[in-house]
Amino acid sequence: MRMGFIRTVLLAIATLFVSTACFAQVGVSITIAPPEIPVYEQPVCPGDGYIWTPGYWAYGDVDEGYYWVPGTWVLAPEVGFFWTPAYWGWGDGGFIFYQGYWGPEIGFYGGINYGFGYFGNGYEGGRWDHGHFFYNTTVNNINVTVIHNVYNERVTVNNSSRVSFNGGRGGITARPTSREEAFAHERHVAPVAAQVQHAQAARSDPQQRFSVNHGAPSVAATPKPGAFKDREVVAAKPAGGAARSEGNARSEEAARPEGDARASTAVHPKDLPPIEHPPAPNTGNAKLDQKYQKQQDRLVAKQQQDREKLQKQQDQEHQRLAKQNADDARKQQVEQTHQQQTQQMVQRHTQQTQQMQQRQAPAPRATESRPRG
Repeated sequence: MRMGFIRTVLLAIATLFVSTACFAQVGVSITIAPPEIPVYEQPVCPGDGYIWTPGYWAYGDVDEGYYWVPGTWVLAPEVGFFWTPAYWGWGDGGFIFYQGYWGPEIGFYGGINYGFGYFGNGYEGGRWDHGHFFYNTTVNNINVTVIHNVYNERVTVNNSSRVSFNGGRGGITARPTSREEAFAHERHVAPVAAQVQHAQAARSDPQQRFSVNHGAPSVAATPKPGAFKDREVVAAKPAGGAARSEGNARSEEAARPEGDARASTAVHPKDLPPIEHPPAPNTGNAKLDQKYQKQQDRLVAKQQQDREKLQKQQDQEHQRLAKQNADDARKQQVEQTHQQQTQQMVQRHTQQTQQMQQRQAPAPRATESRPRG
């Protein structure tokens, strides 16, 4: 009896150690950047007390690569607890995975815009009040005839990026606030058993792997953990499609990368649609319009050169793989790298075009300046 009691105590201590350690970085560091966050809708909340936990890309072994862990509704382990999502960060020459966790506050999650209230900093999806969780229906899919503890608060989202990692080339540049840094050392609770099983189910399903779904998993979100076969399961939309939630739909509309949804799924520059020329300048000043038109033409020509240069580089890598008789796992890794390179180029080109259009936009007249309702 005494030995059994001691073993029980030791097991409890070990469990506590695991629960306080697993929201730190997980021991995996890889050089291939994780894919973009898929575009998907949120399943309706299954009941009071459930909190949305957004989907994320996890990494298995070399053969599995990245696989999508669907977003899902999870019962909070304690009243007053929020979920801080997992994220990938660049460090020590590789991408490091930081596990999500529960706690009385929202911690740092890399500045990643997961949608549905997790727009990069904090949480706009709901709040606790007198032991009950109140849902913001602006960014959550709530059946108000079933759940009455709701409110409607408009959210402005300035970060429309779907980049899924922090730091490194092409990553989100956000840094934790002093409060988030302090909170990282305070009490947390590891993902509950249902979440762990949910992630394991995603890993065991080949259809969740990026190498198979190419960034648009057939199970992007579930109504409850592990409910991969439920009729309420949500599939990802073609990348570049509609916003992930009403909260995103009410944000500032982002320009579609290079004018076509195909840009968000392209693996190589040759898969991209033709570069769209910006609208012809029309400032009312013929000389200025001519100057702006030349700037537009130069930018389009430079972006076309970028495409050709990257395509040539990727073609050479394909040729090397063929000579080396590379196995499928190696080919998959290279294709993932190629897609990341292509997506980063698309994002860079989109930013260049937007910046040029902002510079060329005519200044508003003083008589037209008035508050907007």
